[in-house]
Amino acid sequence: MQKIFSITLLFALIASAFITQAQGNFKLPAYQKFTLKNGLTVYLMEQHEVPTISVSAVLPAGAVYDGAQNGLAALTADGLMYGTKSFTKSQIEENLDFLGASLNTYVNKESAGLSAKFAKKDQDQVLSILKEVLTTPVFNKDEFEKEKARGIQQLQRATESPRNVIQNFWDQFIYGAHPYGNPTSGKVSTITDINVEDLKVFYAKNYQPNHAAIAIVGDFSSKQMQDKITKLFADWKKGKDNNIQIAAVPALPSKARVLLVNKDDARETTMFIGGKGISKNNSDEVAIQVINTVLGGRFTSWLNDELRVNSGLTYGARSSFSSLKNGGTFYVSTFTATKTTQPTIDKALEVLQKLKEKGIDEETLTSAKNYVKGQFPPDYETAGQLASLLTQMFWYGFDESYINNFETNVDGLTTAKSKEIIAKYFPNNQLQFLFIGKTADIKDIVGKYGEVIEKNIKDDGF
Repeated sequence: MQKIFSITLLFALIASAFITQAQGNFKLPAYQKFTLKNGLTVYLMEQHEVPTISVSAVLPAGAVYDGAQNGLAALTADGLMYGTKSFTKSQIEENLDFLGASLNTYVNKESAGLSAKFAKKDQDQVLSILKEVLTTPVFNKDEFEKEKARGIQQLQRATESPRNVIQNFWDQFIYGAHPYGNPTSGKVSTITDINVEDLKVFYAKNYQPNHAAIAIVGDFSSKQMQDKITKLFADWKKGKDNNIQIAAVPALPSKARVLLVNKDDARETTMFIGGKGISKNNSDEVAIQVINTVLGGRFTSWLNDELRVNSGLTYGARSSFSSLKNGGTFYVSTFTATKTTQPTIDKALEVLQKLKEKGIDEETLTSAKNYVKGQFPPDYETAGQLASLLTQMFWYGFDESYINNFETNVDGLTTAKSKEIIAKYFPNNQLQFLFIGKTADIKDIVGKYGEVIEKNIKDDGF
């Protein structure tokens, strides 16, 4: 344990060496990229500051591929760890624990993946486990049934807190029948009907090397690692090109709407206010990020100042762009006591209107630029973060120019350009409103903002 702690401490102390630049912008460290015969894309980046290795993998196996079986992608990603051809679930956990290594699977809206971290000296042992988790999972039925029961319980408990479920209600409200409306965690009704054979079918269809990428960052020789990975994954068979293409997101309704979700015992109102956002590949993403920092992207933002500091209506307010490959949403999020629901809504709308009408002055823009540039390098200072970045580059189809030119692009934003960005991307008309609270107390209030659609927080399917 002491040895593991020492390695971790050393890593934390010198991780910043990955990105330190004496002068000028942060540049993405050099890396190699190649493709195996089975189509698997591999990224290798040497980082010799500490004797550790981090791995990230990404596959097109997220919730958008669930079809009618919401939650199937999440259960499949969990199921990768239930055991493999050569290792039981217990053996995987015991071996990793003994080595002080980590190996985790995940799923989100669009993709599934894996992350791992381990000592350089243990790379052969961990990579062999990692390879089997990705390529030969057995989806143990007993483990699946236990996880399925836990998943149903978690969904039922989640309705006790609006903040646990508001994103799912929002996605369903905005995206409707589009796959982006699929709740990653699933629904009680759909999870109940999923069986272990469904996981095997989903895995066979979506976990294919020719649609996947793996990034390895850390203390190794690229030549040796390339030989090792080529040999290790040589028997992962190339799959058919049968993955569902994610359709374009349909336009939002041309009128303001209100989704009112009843929670009988609520003493506060939790809300999202917004509309259409941007996709990940939007050329104005950096400028949008800077402007959103002013609006609601930091503690000293206009929204937080007006709703928390100046008026005391809430403990916090922010604005966010949630972006995916083919679409995204923008929303202001906050919560308030039931009795202050209307002044909170009005104040949030007032701040949005201020942004649209007055824009951002030079001093405020400079402050936001400095904040964004200060936050940027720490996002990519560890081997794990860099490995994740490389697989994001693969998934979203951008290259290192986004990283290398980031600070230059931030600096290039002017007040005149910011006005154009605000006008184009920050909505204040035909807004969409989502409120979770006690319907009896707030229905008359929220009905002033648009056509009302009512649901209950315990409704299956958000």
